[in-house]
Amino acid sequence: MLRKFLNLLPVIGLLTATLFGPAAVPAMAQSAPNITITVYAASSLTDGFNEIGKLFELYNPGVKVVFNYAGSQILSQQLAQGAPADVFASANQAQMDVAVKAGRVGTSTVFVLNRLVAITPADNPAGLKTLQDMGKPGLRIVLAAKAVPVGQYALDFLAKASADPTFGAGYQASVLSNVVSYEDNVKQVLAKVALGEADAGVVYTTDVLGANSSKVVKLKIPDNLNTIAKYPIGYVSNTANAYWAKAFVRFVLSRDGQRTLGKYGFIGAAPIHPVVK
Repeated sequence: MLRKFLNLLPVIGLLTATLFGPAAVPAMAQSAPNITITVYAASSLTDGFNEIGKLFELYNPGVKVVFNYAGSQILSQQLAQGAPADVFASANQAQMDVAVKAGRVGTSTVFVLNRLVAITPADNPAGLKTLQDMGKPGLRIVLAAKAVPVGQYALDFLAKASADPTFGAGYQASVLSNVVSYEDNVKQVLAKVALGEADAGVVYTTDVLGANSSKVVKLKIPDNLNTIAKYPIGYVSNTANAYWAKAFVRFVLSRDGQRTLGKYGFIGAAPIHPVVK
């Protein structure tokens, strides 16, 4: 009976792909005795990738996914210095390019999009009601460092706002004069604002969903001042687990992967039937 069931597995896999579309099915074609893959991912991907990792392990018994979350600039430097990894997912192309230039990643694909939002603590003690209020003297503003993708995106927002008559030419300088710290990743910005250690900050919209939504008040950044962040993903060229690294990338780009990331506020950007060479 067991032998008959094992003989039917390829057919079951084919039916799954036909009925539900590509997900982890390509990875099922090869057995995985105690394989561990390490995924370097931008900290803003933490919640979505944690769920994706569990799904990938469920679909592929014997495979364990370990994540290293940090600012993309930190991860790209670690890769450039030879840190062992199998997959890299960055919050911008610039840091992916660092890994590519270092020879650690060959090609990458944009898999999701994100956008910015300004936040204040839930009790909003400074009484901020508009984006313009962030330029008032005496406030405590926290931003990510310029080298962090969201930090650069925040600076881009301030520059655009300063060119808008409703903000005024001095808006960027006024806000930056209020900055009390520049953080290494977006989660640290969120934490400081949520804890009341800062009066305002700029994060991704994905950071203030679910349980985090009750910790802060959101100040929407309009489309003309916002930045659509593009997240690329690629497998590490010299990985010893190339098959499974490619399988994980395929899963992120699949319907299941995209649907999962959508639950956490990301905007889908991946092709439905990706080809990962």
